[in-house]
Amino acid sequence: MKKSISNLLPSLLLLCGTWVGGAAQAVQDLPGGPAVRQLNLAPPVTRIAEEQHFLHWMMLVICTLIFVGVFSVMFYSIWKHRKSQGAKPANFHESVTVEVIWTIVPFIIVILMALPATKVLVAQKDTTNADLTVKVTGYQWKWGYDYINGEGQGLAYVSTLDSSHRQLSDSGKVADAPPDYLLKVDNPLVVPVGKKVRVITTANDVIHSFMVPAFGIKQDAIPGFVRDTWFRADKVGDYYGQCAELCGKEHAYMPIHVKVLSAADYTQWVAGEKKKAAAKADDPNKVWTLTDIVARGEKVYAANCAACHQANGKGAGPIKPLDGSAIVKDEDHAKQIQIVLKGAAGGAMPSWAQLSDTDLAAVVSYTKNAWSNKTGQIVQPAEIVAQRGK
Repeated sequence: MKKSISNLLPSLLLLCGTWVGGAAQAVQDLPGGPAVRQLNLAPPVTRIAEEQHFLHWMMLVICTLIFVGVFSVMFYSIWKHRKSQGAKPANFHESVTVEVIWTIVPFIIVILMALPATKVLVAQKDTTNADLTVKVTGYQWKWGYDYINGEGQGLAYVSTLDSSHRQLSDSGKVADAPPDYLLKVDNPLVVPVGKKVRVITTANDVIHSFMVPAFGIKQDAIPGFVRDTWFRADKVGDYYGQCAELCGKEHAYMPIHVKVLSAADYTQWVAGEKKKAAAKADDPNKVWTLTDIVARGEKVYAANCAACHQANGKGAGPIKPLDGSAIVKDEDHAKQIQIVLKGAAGGAMPSWAQLSDTDLAAVVSYTKNAWSNKTGQIVQPAEIVAQRGK
């Protein structure tokens, strides 16, 4: 019954609406993401999402029937008993029977609607007995994932929009954009299929919102607060969402990509990521050469800074340029390091303290030697460590 309602009504609406979208841009459906001419909610891959679909259509059907019934009686009465046909108005004051009926019937309808809705709402907030717990932190404008409990515990990384998609957006030439346009990231959130995943949300700067329609989850990420939600994906695949809270000028470039793997593939992924993490565990006391640290900094800059400051370091609008900046070229590194660590301009320049000491040293060194700066200065990871506590 639930599936028949969820499948039949969208199909009928789609048949009625296809002529409206005849002039739409020739794009492709994205499995696990938005679809062309999509009229229904995203195809569900969790039990909660299926229940939400049922509730959505059940409520719509009930409200539609009430609307049609009430207005049909009203319009029939107006037409049938109009003055031109000699109708005489009835003269009465009250009817206990009618008043009881129009009180009891709506009450019963509301209760019938509230019972299944309450059941789903309570289930949505039951985050107990999770197999895996992931802390999701919203940054301007990317997501940080920390595996707190379960298989993969200890893994942590940042997920950012793929730089090629940002360049495509900046160019304005999106006629041949791929199906995952503005949804492709460098590091997706990876979880096992069939396991209960608890998602703890918070934020580093402003309010964000973690939303994946196929899972039926949407949870605000608020600075200084911890909220949680959960999902259990029933199908292997790639599923997409976006930040659903207006969080600043790069709000449109803050996608979510969740990759659901089989149990065996997930175990293999965890092992691989732990090896990568061990290999990347840089010694903050290591002394780098200028060539090596600038090469690493160029990659860090492209992934995290170029979206605002531009690849050429010239900035844009209120975003200050780094090319030729007195702060960047200053031989006293402390001020630039503090800006990178703590942010500036009331949050317009976000904090990048979540990056490693080596990555921060590398990107600062890169800005001091890129474009026309060419200072020859180098910032070592030990300087970042010293500045973190100030």
